[in-house]
Amino acid sequence: MAESRRRVPLEELKERISELGRPRNFFRSVVDDRHPGAMRVIAEVKRKSLSAGVIREEFDPVDMARRYSESGAAAISCATDREFLGGDLSHIHAIRDAVPLPVLRNDFIVDDYQVWEARAAGADAILLIAECLHEREIIDFQILATELQMTTILEVHGLDHLWRVINHVGFPHAGYGMLGINNRDLGSMRVDLGHALRIADMVEAPTRRVMAAAGGIGSPDDMRRLRTHGIHIAVVGERMLRESDPGAALRALLSA
Repeated sequence: MAESRRRVPLEELKERISELGRPRNFFRSVVDDRHPGAMRVIAEVKRKSLSAGVIREEFDPVDMARRYSESGAAAISCATDREFLGGDLSHIHAIRDAVPLPVLRNDFIVDDYQVWEARAAGADAILLIAECLHEREIIDFQILATELQMTTILEVHGLDHLWRVINHVGFPHAGYGMLGINNRDLGSMRVDLGHALRIADMVEAPTRRVMAAAGGIGSPDDMRRLRTHGIHIAVVGERMLRESDPGAALRALLSA
């Protein structure tokens, strides 16, 4: 963060933001009240994953986003962490110039500078991982993101973190906040789709309405299981990224 602030001061980020138009409405793109039974996919664009390392050697983020957009994705999740996810902040603007979908900055947000940085880069939403943030930080980042008109996805895995932050989902404005359930245990890296299903059965309907499940989703049957438990938003990446044509893989997934 010190290096980033030195390279691009906060005031410069704010100036860039003042020259941008309004963010695209990420929340409205994926929380589809007009078609409550439909499945919506947030499609991931990344070269690497924490558990598997390099997923895709030939990596063109714009081409992948375009394929997803043409195949029915509701939004794009763009990895910007370089070391662990093989991404770059510049990919966000490049993707937004090529497709009409809103874009989530998928990174490890630990400093308010990164929230400003995300918006200046063209992001329409940010990911906040509860396991690596204090409650006060989450609240501060949510307020700042809302002021910048960005959606926040508050992601959890463990039940202890879920109960710690669940009352903050949708804070400070219900139209800007979502809950993400990561089916991957960040300690063991094991993935269990049933994890999101069990959590869905524990929370009330208004929370399920804005809940996105991530990890272990790779077939139409998986999508049907999510829908049966009231989850209508899926974050999908690794399994599609391994296919020669991720767009065709997404179309097959949405055939459920």
